[in-house]
Amino acid sequence: MQFDFAPLRDHHCIHVGKVKVKVEVLHTPGHTVDSMCLLVTDTRRGEAPWFVLTGDTLFVGAIGRPDLAGREREMANILYDTLHGKLLTLPDAIEIYPGHQAGSVCGAGLSGKPSSTLAFEKRWNPALSQPREAFIDALLAQIPPRPAEMERIDAENVAA
Repeated sequence: MQFDFAPLRDHHCIHVGKVKVKVEVLHTPGHTVDSMCLLVTDTRRGEAPWFVLTGDTLFVGAIGRPDLAGREREMANILYDTLHGKLLTLPDAIEIYPGHQAGSVCGAGLSGKPSSTLAFEKRWNPALSQPREAFIDALLAQIPPRPAEMERIDAENVAA
C-alpha cells in the first residue's frame, strides 16, 4: 500500500493545534543513520522548548546502541557528535522522553524511569561525560546481543 508523505528533514517544524505547539525535527544519527528526535515547544508558555522525544538516541541513564547498521565504530562516532552537537546543547531544564526504558534491547543500562532532564543526564549518565575515544570504547564494549530476527525486521522496514 502506498501513501503520500512529506519526508522530515533536520529543523523542519510542524505546527499543531492552531500554532500553539511547535514540533521541531532534529536529525540525530548514531543509533541509525536516519534517527531523529522531536523538540516540542508549547508557544502559549513561551518560545523556550519544553521537552524532547529522544527515541533511541538518548535514554535515561544510557544511550542508544550504534550497531544495528553493522558499522559499530563509525556509528558510535556519529552518535557522540549527535549527542554533543545537538542534544547536550539544548537548555538543561528540558525534559527528555526516550523511546524505551529498562528491559529494552535497544541499549545497555537503561533506567526504568520514563523521563529525565538534560541537566540530570549530564550529571549522572556516565556516557555523556566521557571524551570521544572513551565513549566509543565503552559503548562498543557494552552492546547487547542483536534482537532476534533483526535481519527480517530490517528487510520489512526497507520494503515498506
